[in-house]
Amino acid sequence: MSQPIEAKSRLSNFFNVLIQAFKGAEIDYTSISIRKAIVLLAVPMMLEMMMESVFVLVDLYFVGHLPNSAEAIQIVGLTESVLTIIYSLAMGLGMAATAVVARRIGEKNAEAASRAGMQTIGLATAISIIISLLGIVFAKDILLLMGATETTAAQGVTFTQIMMGTSIVIMLLFLINGIFRGAGNAAIAMQSLFIANTLNIILCPILIRGLGPIPAMGLTGAALATAIGRGTGVLFQIYHLAKGSGALKVKLAYLKPQLDQIKAIVKVAAPAVLQFVIASCSWIFLAELVATTGGDHGSAGYQTALRLMMFFMLPAWGLSNAAATLVGQNMGAGKMDRAEKSVFVTIKYSMIFMGTVMVLFLTCGHLFASFFTEDQQVRAVATEALRILSFGFILYGIGMVLVSAFNGAGDTWTPTKINIVAFWLFQIPFAYFLAKYMGMGPTGVFIAIPVAEVGITIASYLIFKRGKWQKTTV
Repeated sequence: MSQPIEAKSRLSNFFNVLIQAFKGAEIDYTSISIRKAIVLLAVPMMLEMMMESVFVLVDLYFVGHLPNSAEAIQIVGLTESVLTIIYSLAMGLGMAATAVVARRIGEKNAEAASRAGMQTIGLATAISIIISLLGIVFAKDILLLMGATETTAAQGVTFTQIMMGTSIVIMLLFLINGIFRGAGNAAIAMQSLFIANTLNIILCPILIRGLGPIPAMGLTGAALATAIGRGTGVLFQIYHLAKGSGALKVKLAYLKPQLDQIKAIVKVAAPAVLQFVIASCSWIFLAELVATTGGDHGSAGYQTALRLMMFFMLPAWGLSNAAATLVGQNMGAGKMDRAEKSVFVTIKYSMIFMGTVMVLFLTCGHLFASFFTEDQQVRAVATEALRILSFGFILYGIGMVLVSAFNGAGDTWTPTKINIVAFWLFQIPFAYFLAKYMGMGPTGVFIAIPVAEVGITIASYLIFKRGKWQKTTV
């Protein structure tokens, strides 16, 4: 009798922790059990990242059923590839905010955490205004540079202008969620993405296809739906910052520029931004290489596979973000052994998740691809890409946790250096060699991706075990 009762008790405790994770609460993550801390942080973070990828998948689904769907999918995919630079800036600043806020929260200095968060928001706003203006003016040139034909670029100008022009909401959505994650309040970050996605899912078919007095706007409708959804999510975040949720008690006065604070943030953020920009530029080059060697159908298939892959990869990234928060807060509390142990426990969970995704892609990749496009050529390319990319998934998961651990400690230079070698000195030349010189086309690009990611994981593990990250100050 005792075993069933014990099992029932464990199940009840697990569901209680899940409910707590969804609701969010002010918890000292440096003192509770590591497993419980990971669940409380990782569940909302994984859902948050999964919902971020839903934006693109929803757009791809609806535009994939438009006339000339190959061109429409290509426009969405190429624009998203360029937007990854904005994502990189946002994620870099968000990672810096997570590291600094988590460290201050671990030190039990909530006011310093709030000040750091607001200073980062001010910095991000200034940067995003410049990017928005450039995106609006040079939208067509951007698409042409990415390998789109003159006709495709002309069709996608308005879509790209809207997406680039509203980069401030992309920037703030990532950044403010990074602040909340650093403070250990991952539930609000998840809730903001839920609101944003719900609106996008509702508005996408209405604005793309039209409804009643609302005219059909095609690609333009997809961009407007996404911008409105993300903008509403940002308003939700700002509301919670203003009212003071959890340990964060922000004030408008904290936005006044403080040079010392900005320098400290930039010191952590600059290599973090560079780290993500390096990866993003590599993805952009690969997208252009696929477009030039595989044509419109090859490009559309690759973009479809990439969005599907990111849908499953981003939850793993959310799981790895739990390690970043735990490392930062435990270092702030002076608990270095606990910080390291948190990383390896998170890696176990990541391996299980990514192993499951690998099996899904190997067995059901063609079904996932067929859901987003009716074009047989696009489906074939997407299916091949998913099959090849999935072979490295388990190692991807390990690498993501280790990179997040470095970033959470404030050691953003280490993963940046690894990315320079892995992406620019290896992945790009290797992909070019296979695609062009070996005549493999898009297949060569697909092969280069998991090979480079395996190298990142091995290098990250070896460097992490040396322990220099434990001496980082932020």
